[in-house]
Amino acid sequence: MTDYNSPTDRLLDWYHSHKRSLPFRESGDPYLIWVSEIMLQQTRVDQMLPYYRRFVEAFPTVHYLARADQQEVLRLWEGLGYYSRARNLHSAAKVVVSDYGGKLPETADELQKLKGIGPYTSAAIASIAFNQPCPVVDGNVQRVLARYHGLDGDLRKRDTQKHIESAAAEMISRRHPGDFNQAIMELGATICTPKNPSCTLCPLAGECVAFKTARTDEVPYKSPAKKRPHHEIGIGIIRDDYHRLLIAKRPEDAMLGGLWEFPGGKQKVGESIEETVARELREELGVDVLVEQPFMQLKHAYSHFSIRMRAYFCRITSGTPRPVSSTEIKWVRADELGDYPFPKANRKLTEALQNQLLI
Repeated sequence: MTDYNSPTDRLLDWYHSHKRSLPFRESGDPYLIWVSEIMLQQTRVDQMLPYYRRFVEAFPTVHYLARADQQEVLRLWEGLGYYSRARNLHSAAKVVVSDYGGKLPETADELQKLKGIGPYTSAAIASIAFNQPCPVVDGNVQRVLARYHGLDGDLRKRDTQKHIESAAAEMISRRHPGDFNQAIMELGATICTPKNPSCTLCPLAGECVAFKTARTDEVPYKSPAKKRPHHEIGIGIIRDDYHRLLIAKRPEDAMLGGLWEFPGGKQKVGESIEETVARELREELGVDVLVEQPFMQLKHAYSHFSIRMRAYFCRITSGTPRPVSSTEIKWVRADELGDYPFPKANRKLTEALQNQLLI
């Protein structure tokens, strides 16, 4: 029988009765738990599930992933964003196979030696897959514990974060650390929500300071984020005599590394967007172009900035394209564009091009 004197045990009891059925929870497979935790970085469960199912169908074990071509890994990740996660996961899978015999390390410290696994993710994997007593603290956990303890500090401040980390370490179940970590994250995702939390359904409501003092709309406090910068982007669409389109592969160490794009870049002060396109194509491809007609424009928001992308059909007037700032360029038919991984904004462009050029 559950010991209802302990808030930890009440939380675990609530979790066992109310947890969402998720494929990676049911598996118990350290590899699948690892994939899920990487995908859940900066991503909600409902958003990542279709990608997770597609990914593990293609790569059901770490051996399949280690043998995979990076372009296929990125193509299956396409749309999920934060593509360094995919590159790091792929790279780490090769290390797990070559250095660990295909078995994921069991401790948080050893897990952090793998690319893409930091303190939070290592604690999640170690606790859920290997029953190690490592507390995890994500945004949901911060909110639950800040309200539970009635913390007034700013969540952006390190002192507040350390206070919450200490509280999580004190509260974690030593017998069932993986279930505890999932329980407190589940509570934050489904009950202790940012707005209008369902406090009467919460197993911790009896001791929750924010609930008892009617301050759940004030706690936790997070100071306003800095305004995201905005960039105007000029893109060039070049076709050859065979109606093929020129695409370029981004460098591995760049943002969106390993993905393909139509060449272009940021507008500089004092430039028209057409001048931006011509300059960028000269810098990236070593060619001079005539910027002919606009094709489309679209807006896209990344985590730390937003863009407006304007694409133009262009014609080369001198020079032969070469990969000056990219790792590779290719001429491809419109019906082949789906074979290459593109960033989300560029994918909208490829779909529009296919709709127009394949009619």
